[in-house]
Amino acid sequence: MNEGSRGVFAAAVTPLTAALEPDAAAFVAHCRWLLEQGCDGVVPIGTTGEGNSLSVRQRLTLIDAVGNSGIPMTRVIVGTGSCALADAVELTRASVAAGAAGVLVLPPFYYKEPSEEGLARFYSELIERVGDERLRVYLYHFPKLSTVPITPALIRRLLAAYPKTMAGLKDSSGEWPYSAGLLKEFPGFEVFSGSEGFLLANLRAGGMGCISANVNVTAQLAHKVYAAWRTDRAEQLQKELDETRVVLDRYPLPAAVKHVLSVISGNPAWNHLLPPNRPLLQAEGRALISALSAVPQMKPILGSKA
Repeated sequence: MNEGSRGVFAAAVTPLTAALEPDAAAFVAHCRWLLEQGCDGVVPIGTTGEGNSLSVRQRLTLIDAVGNSGIPMTRVIVGTGSCALADAVELTRASVAAGAAGVLVLPPFYYKEPSEEGLARFYSELIERVGDERLRVYLYHFPKLSTVPITPALIRRLLAAYPKTMAGLKDSSGEWPYSAGLLKEFPGFEVFSGSEGFLLANLRAGGMGCISANVNVTAQLAHKVYAAWRTDRAEQLQKELDETRVVLDRYPLPAAVKHVLSVISGNPAWNHLLPPNRPLLQAEGRALISALSAVPQMKPILGSKA
């Protein structure tokens, strides 16, 4: 178990220029800010980071930027999932070379209902082609979006073949029993919840914490839960975190998180998104900030700009 990969991780959003190119300097600054806000780590260029809307060139630019930034790479897990095996290999090699703690890899999601054999071959080819003992792979279970689930049978097969490489899994299914079952069946397998709503339950069941989109703006609140998860205060802190999550979950991601960041920072450029995602409409943005402002624990985070 890698103790560096534990706690509250932000599924980091990607700042974009008006030309819809990744803004590498702003990206590094955002990663630093997230760590300052209480995140234990960051996961760039995943779903929330619009990773699969970016080209390999663009994603490599961001990997290089964070790798050369001085940010401790033991606190970074890079999203390298791709439909194309060769692209996943190139991105994973770059992440390992940059010193990342691990890579978060979606299954290839274009072809529907792939066999267990086919998925095992994809991950096996990725591991063999990267061929680096430093590689740590986190599987990405997000069946609602990818439509390709990561089954316990697949995990069992990959752990048997690559016990030192298969590090864990991010569960974005929204179904707590799935995570709970994995934690019981695979002791030592590092399971992260994809929602901060399951942060306390995950930790108390032996999990690693959460990798969450909302943590881009609620890192301070999530950090309090993680710091207190062994205490009697944890339930109340989780409840307060959930109050904010309920508001954010009414709006599409990553548009909602980017809009809140635009308010916190005073920088409207945060609202740039790659199609087919779109920014919140003005009325949506006003309604979101109004609702968040009514949550007491969010007032200090939003500041006077809300």
